[in-house]
Amino acid sequence: MSVIEAAMQQVQDKTAPLLAVAGLSTYLGGHRNPVRAVDDVSLQIRRGETFVLLGESGCGKSMIALSIMRLLPHSGRIVAGDVLLDGQSLRALSEAEMRAERGGRIGMIFQEPMTSLNPVMTVGEQVAEAVSLHDPENREHVERRVIELFREVGIPDPDRRIREYPHQLSGGMKQRVMIAMALAGRPEVLIADEPTTALDVTIQAQVLDLLKRLQRETGMGILLITHDLGVVAEMADRVGVMYAGQILETNDAEGFFERPRHPYSRKLFRSLPKAEKRRD
Repeated sequence: MSVIEAAMQQVQDKTAPLLAVAGLSTYLGGHRNPVRAVDDVSLQIRRGETFVLLGESGCGKSMIALSIMRLLPHSGRIVAGDVLLDGQSLRALSEAEMRAERGGRIGMIFQEPMTSLNPVMTVGEQVAEAVSLHDPENREHVERRVIELFREVGIPDPDRRIREYPHQLSGGMKQRVMIAMALAGRPEVLIADEPTTALDVTIQAQVLDLLKRLQRETGMGILLITHDLGVVAEMADRVGVMYAGQILETNDAEGFFERPRHPYSRKLFRSLPKAEKRRD
């Protein structure tokens, strides 16, 4: 079997990774003394799987997501590695081709919905843009599809809500709008960057339950970025522990909680507040 035939067989194999990040390195700043924001990172996500990227603030989790989406800041550049979506290299695509993939086969929910939504457009208009760009089957009846999406993500009274502005919605509702926008292109992979950080625990649980339900219904793979071990326990099939731009440990969720392999992972568990520590 030739190399090309072997690659094609892997793409067709349902057990093959849907998203594969291979040896990815992303640098920030000048060429003389760059910051290695992502340093030789590799990970794989299969259909219907949730891979949680865990680490403290500033370790490079969000930079991995932005590298996958090719949305790096002006000083950022990918210097090595590749990102394969269902066997296709995203690095090899032109910017025009990549725009079709963003919001299409690969969607992203950003950390703070208020900074991601346009304050002078209704939320319905903003989701309608995504539908028009990435869902050709519904271009003739965009508003109906937007209402369907709002209903899917649990926004009550969607016929009225589509005409409201971001400031008229609660934090939880804004995050649901962002999820609806990400789902407009029927993504195969959804990247969720700290999707519940700004939400209270009740709304956080509702958003996580929503993501799990949507995953069951669509079979999409999820890359979930968090620093919260509780979110890991709730969502993860597999876990990647990140520190200083590198993934130190990759483990299935059960093994991670029972037998963390890396000393840094064990330190994360020791840092959790426990009852006996409250007097200190």
